[in-house]
Amino acid sequence: MIPPGLVIAAPRSGSGKTTLALGLMRAFRRRGLKVVGLKCGPDYIDPGFHQAATGRPGANLDSWAMSPALLRAIGEEAARDADLVLCEGLMGLFDGVPAPEGRSGSSADIAAAFGWPVLLVLDVSGQSQSAGAAALGCKLYDSRIEIRGVILNRVGSDRHRRLATQAIEQASLPTLGALPRSTEIALPERHLGLVQAGETSELEARLDRLADFVEAHVDVDRIFALAASSPSSASAEAAPPLPPAQRIAVARDEAFSFLYPHLEQSWRRAGAELRFFSPLADEAPPADCDFCWLPGGYPELHAGRLAAARNFLSGVRRFAATRPVHGECGGYMVLGRSLIDSSSAAHDMIGLLGLVSSFATRRMTLGYRQATLLRDGPLGRKDTRYRGHEFHYATIVEPGGDEPFAEVKDAHGSTPVLAGGRRGDVTGSFFHLIAPVEQGRTG
Repeated sequence: MIPPGLVIAAPRSGSGKTTLALGLMRAFRRRGLKVVGLKCGPDYIDPGFHQAATGRPGANLDSWAMSPALLRAIGEEAARDADLVLCEGLMGLFDGVPAPEGRSGSSADIAAAFGWPVLLVLDVSGQSQSAGAAALGCKLYDSRIEIRGVILNRVGSDRHRRLATQAIEQASLPTLGALPRSTEIALPERHLGLVQAGETSELEARLDRLADFVEAHVDVDRIFALAASSPSSASAEAAPPLPPAQRIAVARDEAFSFLYPHLEQSWRRAGAELRFFSPLADEAPPADCDFCWLPGGYPELHAGRLAAARNFLSGVRRFAATRPVHGECGGYMVLGRSLIDSSSAAHDMIGLLGLVSSFATRRMTLGYRQATLLRDGPLGRKDTRYRGHEFHYATIVEPGGDEPFAEVKDAHGSTPVLAGGRRGDVTGSFFHLIAPVEQGRTG
């Protein structure tokens, strides 16, 4: 049995899901409960805040990228021994991509898959009684899920709260709290979302202030009572991503941090050893490893320091002379010849691939992707398919003429395109790997 859980969702982005989720996680932890925070969808930043708020590692749950069996296995493993699961939604409650029922990537899919009720966050700024229509619409839209309560956010006055509450209660939904407008609890942001948890100053104090804020305006005890358990599953065995090697050197610091918790866990469970090193501290990949992984992150914000990290740059080059290296998104950019920062200054990078990337010439690229490998390698044999996503603002201004790494298409039926680069055993692309495509699945 999975511990009692709730999905914290909203009709749209920017409604206050993260504020409420982090406040509740820290508030329940302060009450002595073992809380685990999960995240719907591919966001790799929020889980770091969840872990800071709860003191326990969390995970991403993605119904488009993960098979039902893998989704269930990750949820059950993350929630093991917890008293309460709080799963933060993504975007709007029903937002996803065209797919069979349960596989769209929406927060509603996760609520339905695990049987967790929904706690709906409504940003009522600019409206009052109309909040009742929004709540009722969410309640009736999808019969697979149950909305058990509503939290109002950005409430301007007691009258504002009263009018919105009365309208929502006409939809037979309880209002469990009303958060007033406040600028004092906001977390710092930048181009890919929140500033990472490890970089946020005075994070513990900020989380405690969030908990104080939520406890002052929300009925925390009633919210706990709304949570529902989910029966354990005896479904088919999950197929997690296999480790690319026995000993994996993984770059990890403020420039390289986007490695999904479930990947680390599945690699370790399969017997792999992960050895972390910091490029910003001018560390080279450990020489006794078999494979080097440069994850995504924010190299565009640290391009000067990376260009000056001679031991790191030469160390990766030495490593690649005899062993495979792979870069995802930011890691892919650093494997290239040069990275142009926001001020248009060019910085020499590792040069194992030929691309030149630019953060001065920006274009947001965001969405699910399915990648098919074009050659055998540590990530799998030719034609192995993975699901994942892209999210970056950088552009490639010079492709560099490398052999492509994979054939990639989006979740909306786009024509597949060649993507990424390969030179010998060095590979990279903007694609963030989440999970393999299960056998027998088409598309």
